[in-house]
Amino acid sequence: MHAVDDNTIISQVLKGDTEAFGLIVKRYERPIFNLMYRTTGSTEEAADLSQETFIKAYNKIWLFKPDRAFFPWLYTIGVNLARDYVRRKKPDNYSLEEDNDHGNPDKHHPVYDYDPADNLDIQKLFEALAGLPIDYREAIILRYREDLSTKEIAEVLQLSVSGVKMRIHRGLVKLRELISGKDNNGQQQ
Repeated sequence: MHAVDDNTIISQVLKGDTEAFGLIVKRYERPIFNLMYRTTGSTEEAADLSQETFIKAYNKIWLFKPDRAFFPWLYTIGVNLARDYVRRKKPDNYSLEEDNDHGNPDKHHPVYDYDPADNLDIQKLFEALAGLPIDYREAIILRYREDLSTKEIAEVLQLSVSGVKMRIHRGLVKLRELISGKDNNGQQQ
């Protein structure tokens, strides 16, 4: 049995089959939750923002252009909600340490795929990623976590392809600095 493609599901939703949207939620709940968790550092906030993303997508599904890929469209909605959250949260006072888990993801959450045995330095990487400016963080996550092409990222972030490449490059440079504790010139930070 092969999976139904997104456009077929969306067509069913537009014809009034509200239950069909559940397939979209099931298909994309993990990447949307992960985006929100990385933005908020809280499983509760991430779950709320994920739900808000799907509600907004459902309410605006008629705006989706079927000649495009659905996931970048959905992710754009999520990214915009995440940006709004960051603006409201005052990012200079925000830290993943505010969460009760002291920055650790909820290992038992059904949609967060975290295995601490994968990498001993995962906490350091997670903290460094959280320390990036949101613009760089978004681009890096979309490229390396969600495996979107630079063209798809440009569509999601409403940037040029060269702008996306610049953000990824600068974000990776900054990420290396944060992980190593040294700036671009090799000086200790």
